[in-house]
Amino acid sequence: MALVILETGIRVNELIQLEVSDLIYDGQPVTNLVVRSEIAKNKKERQIPISSKLADCLVEMNKYFWHHVHLNVSPYAFYGPHPGKPLTARQVERVFRDAGKLGLRRKVWPHMLRHTFATRLLSKTNLRIVQELLGHSSILSTQIYTHPNDNDMKNAIDAMSQA
Repeated sequence: MALVILETGIRVNELIQLEVSDLIYDGQPVTNLVVRSEIAKNKKERQIPISSKLADCLVEMNKYFWHHVHLNVSPYAFYGPHPGKPLTARQVERVFRDAGKLGLRRKVWPHMLRHTFATRLLSKTNLRIVQELLGHSSILSTQIYTHPNDNDMKNAIDAMSQA
C-alpha cells in the first residue's frame, strides 16, 4: 500500500477502492494506473504511469498473494477482515501508524507519502504535471503539497545562471 501511494500519489480513498484488475492485467502489471472516475475524488478519471519499482512490486504481490488466494476472496487489491469489502481509510491509517512506530519510531500517515510523491515529482517536472497526476482541479491545491528545499532553490538559481 505504501509503495502504491508513494509511487503514484493517489489518495487513501482511491487506494482502498483499487481492484486487482486496476493493477494487474493478464498476469502482468499495468503500465498506467487508471484512477477510475467512480473512485476519483473529483469524479474525473486520470492515468498515472507506473514506475519500474512499483511494477516489480506488483509482480511480487500477484505472484505471492493475488494470483493464488486473493481473487477468490475479493476483487479489491487491499481488502479488510470482511471478504469482498475493501479496507477502510481508518484501517489503512492504523496500518501506517503502527508500521511507522515499529520501523521508524515516528508517526506516519498515508497522506505524508502523497506529499512526498508531489515534492519528489516537482524536482523533476513542472507544477502543472504534478497537478494532473495528483488529480487536483486547482493549481492552488497542488501548491500546498509541494515543499521545495534549499537544494531545489539552489539548483533553480544555478540553472538560471547557466542559461
